[in-house]
Amino acid sequence: MRYAYAFTAALLLGGSTIALVNGTPVTAQTAQNEDHVMRALAPAGAPVSFADLAAQVSPAVVNISTKQTVKVEQNPMAGLFGQFFGRRGQQPQQPSTQEAQSLGSGFIVSSDGYIVTNNHVVAPGNENATVDSITVIMPDRTEYPATLVGRDEASDIAVLKIDAGKTLPFVKLGDSTKTRVGDWVMAIGNPLGLGGTVTSGIVSALYRNVGQGGVDTGGAYDRFIQTDAAINQGNSGGPMFNLNGEVIGINRAILSPTGGSVGLGFATPSEVAAPIIAQLKEGKEVEHGYLGIQFQPLSEDFAASLRGIDNKNEGAFVQSVVPGASADKGGVEAGDVITAINGQQVTRDNTLAYIVANIPVGQTVPVDVIRNGQRKRLNVKISQRPSDEELAKLAGGDEQDFSEPDESVNEQAAEADMGIAVLDLTPNLRRQLRLGADTQGVVVNGVDPSSDAARKGIQRGIVILSVDGRPVTSAEAFSNAVNAAQRSGKAAVLLRVQAPGGQQPVFIPVRIQGD
Repeated sequence: MRYAYAFTAALLLGGSTIALVNGTPVTAQTAQNEDHVMRALAPAGAPVSFADLAAQVSPAVVNISTKQTVKVEQNPMAGLFGQFFGRRGQQPQQPSTQEAQSLGSGFIVSSDGYIVTNNHVVAPGNENATVDSITVIMPDRTEYPATLVGRDEASDIAVLKIDAGKTLPFVKLGDSTKTRVGDWVMAIGNPLGLGGTVTSGIVSALYRNVGQGGVDTGGAYDRFIQTDAAINQGNSGGPMFNLNGEVIGINRAILSPTGGSVGLGFATPSEVAAPIIAQLKEGKEVEHGYLGIQFQPLSEDFAASLRGIDNKNEGAFVQSVVPGASADKGGVEAGDVITAINGQQVTRDNTLAYIVANIPVGQTVPVDVIRNGQRKRLNVKISQRPSDEELAKLAGGDEQDFSEPDESVNEQAAEADMGIAVLDLTPNLRRQLRLGADTQGVVVNGVDPSSDAARKGIQRGIVILSVDGRPVTSAEAFSNAVNAAQRSGKAAVLLRVQAPGGQQPVFIPVRIQGD
C-alpha cells in the first residue's frame, strides 16, 4: 500500500504542477483550439489502446522462477573465535545451506518450447549459490520444469526449453534496426513477482551506452534501446514489442536512485540478441571476437592532443595492447586511433567493441589507424574473447598507496606546469611503487585540485612516462616537453602514465594550465 500511495501522490503533484506552469486550466486551453490539441495528444500512428496488441502477444510471455541453494555459515564468528571460546570436544561447525528464489520474465520463440530470457535471471545469485531448478509459469498459471539450453554472460542472454506436450504460442523477433526514437513500444513482464503486467512508452534513445566497459574485453553489448515504459525488478528477460507485435528488445536493466522505475529502462536490441539466440539454440558456445586492447572513445581533449584527427566523434584511442594478443601480432600499438575495422567506421553509436564482438573468430580483417598523424592500414586476425577470469588477470597488479603530501607540495603543484609537481624516478621510488627496474619516467608528487589533471584522475604516485610521445626521464625533461607544447600553441598534451603496481600504461589528455 505504501507504494500505491506514493504513486498516487506523485500523479496528483504532477497534475498540479502542469496547471501552475501553463497558467490556465487544461480545459480552457483545449477549448481555444480543440483540433490542435487532439492532434498533439494523438499524433499519427499513436495507438488508441494497447489492449488488442497485449491480448495477441501475452500468451507467449512467461514468468521464470529459480530455486537455488546458498551455502552459509551458521555462526560467522565461529571461524575466528571458536577455537578459543568453543565448548570442549565440540566439532567445528560446518557450513549450512539456505534456499533462495529468483523471479524474472521470458518469452517463447518457437512452438516447441524454446524460451529466451536474461542470463542473470537463471544464473546463480553469487559464487556460493547453485541453481537447483528452473520453473516456467505460463499466463494460465500452468508450470513446467525448464532445461537450460545455453547462456552467455557477455550479452546476458539465456535460452531455456520446456516440454509442454502441445504446440505453444510464440512471438517472433523483429528488426530493431528499423526502430526510431519516438516509436511506441510495449513491455510485458513479472515486476516484483506480481505476475504478467503490461506497460507502454516510447523509445527514448538508441545505442545507449550505460558504462559497462570501454575496453575491447567488455562493453561490447553496452548498446541498449532506452525507453520510458515502466520496467521494474522482475521485468528482466521480458520482451519489448513494437506495434506489429514483434520483439525488438529484451528488457534488461534500469537506472534509478530508488530501485524502481523512473522512466529509464534499457533493453538489448533484437539485432544484438538474434545471432546469440541462434547459437545458443544449437547448443553452441557463443563466440565473441577479440582484439586484445584497452581503448576509449575520442574526446575533445584527446583530439586536441593528437595530430591527424579530423573528427573527434569517430575513432577509438588505444590505451594499451595485450602482449601476444591478436592486435599485438597485427601491429596495433598503444597510442593508435582506430578509425575503422572490417570496413565499418568506428563511431559513438557503432562502437569498436560491438564491431569486433560480431566479427567471426578466425577472420582476418583490415584495421585502419592513425599513428603519429599518419594513416595506416593493418591486417589483424580476430581471436576468441577470453573468460572473465582470464581478462581480470590481464588488467594488471594491485595499486600501492602513496603517502599524502603536505601543504607545501600542494602549493608547489599549483605553481607547476599543468598543476602537476613531479620528482625524478629514483631506484628507491621504484621499489616503493613496485615498478620494474626498466621503468623510466617522472613521479607525480602533487596535483593542484583545481587543475584539469586532477579532474582526469592524475594523482600522487602515478608515473608519467611520456608527453606527446616524448619520453620524460627527469623533472626537467617533463617541464621542457610541456613548454614546447605551449609554444606550439597546443591546448592539451597527451600524457602516457602508469599507476603503481606495474599496471598497464594508459594515455590521458590533459589541458595545459590556464587553458
